[in-house]
Amino acid sequence: MSRRILFALAAIAAAGSLRMLAASDTINVDGGQIAGVTVEGVRVFKGIPFAAPPVGDLRWRPPQPVVAWMGVKRADTFGPQCPQTPYADGSPYAMEPAPMSEDCLYLNVWTTAGANDKRPVMVWIHGGAWTRGSGSLPGYNGWALAKRGVVVVTTNYRLGPLGFLAHPELTAESPQHSSGNYAILDHIAALKWVRKNIASFGGDPSNVTIFGESAGSWSVNATHATPLAHGLFHKAIGESGAQFARTPTLSQAEQGGVALAKAVGADSLKALRAVPAEKLVAAPSFRTSIDVDGWVLPADVRTLFAQKKHSDVPVLVGSNANEWTTLSSPATFPKTLDAFHQRIESQFPGLSKEFDEVYPVTSEADIAAAMLGLGRDTTFTLEMRTWARMVTAGGRKAFLYQFTHVPPGPRAKEWGAYHASEIGYVFGNLRNPGFMYTDADRKLSDAMSSYWVNFAKTGDPNGKGLPAWTAYDADGEPYIDLGDTVQLKRHLLKAQLDFLEHAQQARAGGAR
Repeated sequence: MSRRILFALAAIAAAGSLRMLAASDTINVDGGQIAGVTVEGVRVFKGIPFAAPPVGDLRWRPPQPVVAWMGVKRADTFGPQCPQTPYADGSPYAMEPAPMSEDCLYLNVWTTAGANDKRPVMVWIHGGAWTRGSGSLPGYNGWALAKRGVVVVTTNYRLGPLGFLAHPELTAESPQHSSGNYAILDHIAALKWVRKNIASFGGDPSNVTIFGESAGSWSVNATHATPLAHGLFHKAIGESGAQFARTPTLSQAEQGGVALAKAVGADSLKALRAVPAEKLVAAPSFRTSIDVDGWVLPADVRTLFAQKKHSDVPVLVGSNANEWTTLSSPATFPKTLDAFHQRIESQFPGLSKEFDEVYPVTSEADIAAAMLGLGRDTTFTLEMRTWARMVTAGGRKAFLYQFTHVPPGPRAKEWGAYHASEIGYVFGNLRNPGFMYTDADRKLSDAMSSYWVNFAKTGDPNGKGLPAWTAYDADGEPYIDLGDTVQLKRHLLKAQLDFLEHAQQARAGGAR
């Protein structure tokens, strides 16, 4: 979202604060008592610590227990965002400046339930390439979903090098002989907090759904894969992101950590822990990624699913029709047919003829569409189909979707159904200034929120008044098209995805 959009949303939130009332009750959670606020019938609790501040010697360690406090903590203000480098001005995902601190392991709760209720719980993990974002962004306001009968939790996690650094000295000091994946451990700590505390907010700890978008969906996928999260959640929703294509080894990730330490002038782990957080996250060469550390991830994500070592839960997964429009620059696309064919032959050696059959380019005018389709399908569409297939092969239900509706924004023609554009429809937050929302948008949002909440409640998105959504199977390949008309379709981009899967398998075979 642009700064202008987020500023306006913040203004809306500020106006709404005039209607806030202090919650009359206090709630006991790990660490002490908290009191939130009530906003138009929804009780909101912000900035609840779910782990100790990961600072000093706790930097690059698994999250530790919450530090207790005295008295009643006012849970009416979001905790700081984890350290990050902002998106560049002009990015559609640029955010309004907000307080940042390494002391950032906080979560937020929206609920309309009483303490004795047992409502389904939805835990949102934010996106941002694992380098940016927070659970407190205005678009993630859980008010509308809570009104539908679920308890909503949004959470922070460590980002960039602070959340994903692997290094030989970190591996050596670890009792598990592992390093990296601290952000995934943060997700696990948040889920453990939910299991222990959510009943006090009227939530059911035995009915928890994790959901996220982009890097948040990567996180859901990795949390789905790790054996450490078994029993902590019962359903998973992934929007535009999974990690089946490649998971670096620990030694590969350690090389990146050594390079980072050299880049910031740290010759020891002690010195590295003393480097200011803002200097670490600004290091340009660090590649933020999970790794096969032998503990959080005993094997790569694809292998853990193939071996059925992932959490045995149903999933709802999908992606958007125009994911790549806001994530790529046409300036980087080949300008001539010769340059285009050279790039494709380099990327898909020996398969250029097959590529041409599924992404046809007959003139220079076709190049941009082919590049946008290739980026969309390689990064998102194939990953989500793979997730659905692997869960189905394991005996659980998977529900696949594609979001095709074009939000009515000022750049609608250029962006289409762009990356992250479905989030407002899921959360029921259609408030972007400059977007001329109509009843059609509100109707689609109502349907999507209903599907997501139904799935959280029962493991099946179907419900009264909604178009039927058939569970995925590899033969018929049904999926729901979330567009101007919500309808069941089959074989989403089959020719393109089958080609990419074949190419992926060929590369994997060559790597062996």
